[in-house]
Amino acid sequence: MNNAKIENLYDLDKTIAADLFKGHEYPWELLPLIGDFIKELGAKLDPEVYEKRGEDIWVAKSAKVFDSAYLSGPLIIDENAEIRHCAFIRGKAIVGKNCVVGNSTELKNVILFDNVQVPHYNYVGDSILGFKSHMGAGSITSNVKSDKTLVIVKDGEEKIETGLKKFGAMLGDHVEVGCNSVLNPGTVIGRESSVYPTSCVRGVIPAGHIFKDKDNIVKRQ
Repeated sequence: MNNAKIENLYDLDKTIAADLFKGHEYPWELLPLIGDFIKELGAKLDPEVYEKRGEDIWVAKSAKVFDSAYLSGPLIIDENAEIRHCAFIRGKAIVGKNCVVGNSTELKNVILFDNVQVPHYNYVGDSILGFKSHMGAGSITSNVKSDKTLVIVKDGEEKIETGLKKFGAMLGDHVEVGCNSVLNPGTVIGRESSVYPTSCVRGVIPAGHIFKDKDNIVKRQ
């Protein structure tokens, strides 16, 4: 399942969490490891650049965090990130450099690579968003199946059992998700791909494609 491999989704130079990816083939393998990794990395961060704001919470001094934002650890907010009004970060989150976490956006057990934007009413849980990926207003990751069974990643006839009950979406670098879209559990979207607004997405979308609907996924020209 090459479309879903780490090496085909992400530029690891664009995240403070690069070391976490080493030795792994698929990005969802990292989801159970995020919290402990943050604690280990946070203890090593330069106190001249990052300040500790609570138990297992490290925030870059150059980041802008609105007073109304809620921060829970383990959490790292990297340089020049912006955490806006009433953002709700529940913990186990890495927010990369220059990221925007917008009003009423909720994060839980996630890695946001540098320059990610989740700016308006987004829910991002148990997910990894690649460099410069963007989720339109109201778009969310659905991270638990309705029947509560373990998530399976499907790419055509190929299937991988993840062993995870909670798994949102893996977005490659430069992915665009249209407003009010739902990314169902186990969704993987390849680099430079985009999703039409109000879409319901599941499975693996190859790099460089446009998701119009489940029967209309076309190669970007």
